[in-house]
Amino acid sequence: MQITDFWLVFYWFLLATVFLRVLFKRRTVGASLAWILIIAFLPLIGLVLYFSFGEIQLGGKRAERAQAMRDPFIQNLSNQLSGHSPSPPKSSAAKAVYALMERYLGTGALGYHALDVFSEPNDIFDQWLADIKSAKHSIRATFYIWHPQGRVLEIIDALIAAQQRGVKVEILVDNVGSWRFFLFKSHLNRMREAGIQVEAALPVFLGRSIFRRADLRMHRKLFIIDHKIAYSGSMNMADPRFFNVGRNVGPWIDMVIRFEGAAAFGVSKIFSWDWEVETGERRFPKLKEPIAQSEQWLTMIPSGPDLGSDVISQVMLASIYRAERTIMVSSPYFVPSESLCDALCHAAQRGVEVTLLLPEKCDSILAGWASRSFYSVLLEAGVNIRLFQKGLLHTKALVIDEQIAIVGSVNLDMRSLQLNFELSFALYNETSCKKVSALLHHYKNDSVAVDAGKWRNRGRLSRLAERVTYFVSPLL
Repeated sequence: MQITDFWLVFYWFLLATVFLRVLFKRRTVGASLAWILIIAFLPLIGLVLYFSFGEIQLGGKRAERAQAMRDPFIQNLSNQLSGHSPSPPKSSAAKAVYALMERYLGTGALGYHALDVFSEPNDIFDQWLADIKSAKHSIRATFYIWHPQGRVLEIIDALIAAQQRGVKVEILVDNVGSWRFFLFKSHLNRMREAGIQVEAALPVFLGRSIFRRADLRMHRKLFIIDHKIAYSGSMNMADPRFFNVGRNVGPWIDMVIRFEGAAAFGVSKIFSWDWEVETGERRFPKLKEPIAQSEQWLTMIPSGPDLGSDVISQVMLASIYRAERTIMVSSPYFVPSESLCDALCHAAQRGVEVTLLLPEKCDSILAGWASRSFYSVLLEAGVNIRLFQKGLLHTKALVIDEQIAIVGSVNLDMRSLQLNFELSFALYNETSCKKVSALLHHYKNDSVAVDAGKWRNRGRLSRLAERVTYFVSPLL
């Protein structure tokens, strides 16, 4: 056999092997078909893409650590919060979420109090700075993007001052989302020289991409003070006046929640989980004094490849299918799974008022076209799609019947639902839900409805772009 014949046989054998692997891997039908189309039309490139991004591989060490941590995590959470007995929520949607997470985490809800919803960047920075300056024992933070410009420099100075007065500061930052922070190291070096521990989450090395999928990202946004105060939401450690100003999409519009109590301790536990998976070091939080019980309860919803299940999709589907009156969704990137799209359509068809709040301008061209590929079926079902006019609406929230609000870092796209490490919170308290709902109604007033008639008359090139991106949407 000649050398050329050998390589030809090897190529077809490799192609057939990958096709069979795509078919037998348990994933959605849409995702399987998308990979088959990519490999068929772009054989060599498609094979490289599949080996790099086709399967969810966390990496051997991280997977082993995550598997070994589950029981100690639940046990430590229970021991530290012994005596805290959650009250199951009353609405059917909230009950479903509570039951799901009780099975996954061993606890259906954690108590909280003093919840605030922030939407103005300066208010968020002011509150962060105030809590950093009042920290006594520890400060923990996890962010996808750390962009050291504008008021972020004030945060860095405050963190260094806290470390110097004896507060233990630990920071976990995604390696890809914050690549400039790690490449241009002046601010990173200042922090480390002061004693602050800064770790890069999921660093990308070319040689390791065979063993770990390169685009798995740490997308959580967390700030925890003394294990008693927690922040989370959609805002990165970035001043919107300086971040991505050249993208011509306007300022990023975010929401951050701040709360205190046992739930904040639970968020610190999530940080400990991520820290151990990344570094191998176990740093479970310990309370200096007991946390009082609360009459308000929320459910933490961590999601990511280390949990081994599509938990956030299950939570959203359970909530949407139990909606009775209203559903309001805010998401910057709307490329839902087929099941989530169907759930929203079915809700609208049975008389639920469904409103999608999306940015008019998206910073990702591909995600923008993929998002628009779902408009027709949603509009036909009676879903109200509104496009925000005053910047890139980056808030991620789902409010159902004003009785449950799910907020956090999760976008309604397949990347957030399956690949990223995310953290969401289901709020059951009526007052808390109304705070989130009021903000979404504010966004609604600053948005314009997509007219179904005009949408049907859009150009052929737009339709073509939508159809092409629709086929790869399960992979976005």
